[in-house]
Amino acid sequence: MRSQTDIQSVSVGEPTRRLPGVEGVWVFVAADMMVFALMFGSFMVSRHQSPALFEANRHALNPNFGGVNTLILLTSSWFAALALESVRKSRFVLAQRFIGGAFLCGLAFMVSKGIEYTVKLNAGISLTTNEFFMYYFTLTGIHLFHVVAGNVVLVVLWFRARSRSCDPERPVVFECGAIYWHFVDLIWMILFPLLYLMR
Repeated sequence: MRSQTDIQSVSVGEPTRRLPGVEGVWVFVAADMMVFALMFGSFMVSRHQSPALFEANRHALNPNFGGVNTLILLTSSWFAALALESVRKSRFVLAQRFIGGAFLCGLAFMVSKGIEYTVKLNAGISLTTNEFFMYYFTLTGIHLFHVVAGNVVLVVLWFRARSRSCDPERPVVFECGAIYWHFVDLIWMILFPLLYLMR
């Protein structure tokens, strides 16, 4: 039977496991995911009711845009993860570079989406064209807003890394930023096949 002293020494020696970030950001992400889930469900119901319309209009989308945007966001999430790891190791200059990389990827996604929207609008396709494109512009537009918000978060994190105003042992602000950015990436991982690939 171990003594009280032994138990205390084991407790001190073992790292305390915790949820990254703060509870509030997880609640926000969960609530946002529920909203997207409802929209995805509504899309699937409408697609089931008008399969020919949705399939025909799916072919009007360029999967190359979707594929490039997927690679861009995956790369940005990788940069965000590397930035967080750099902060935990007190390598703040390196963290700034990775955050900058994630930010540039976010900008690239916005530019790519802007080009794709312009092509559609020039072809006379808009939110009011039909039900499929109503979902397309609504879902991708809301996601694009999240990307813009994520880039604002990255700017804040870049300045935090520059000023080194965080505890490397518990970089809560950076964890929250990374959680949000990964969430934005995850939503696109669902949107891409849902709109561009699913038959």
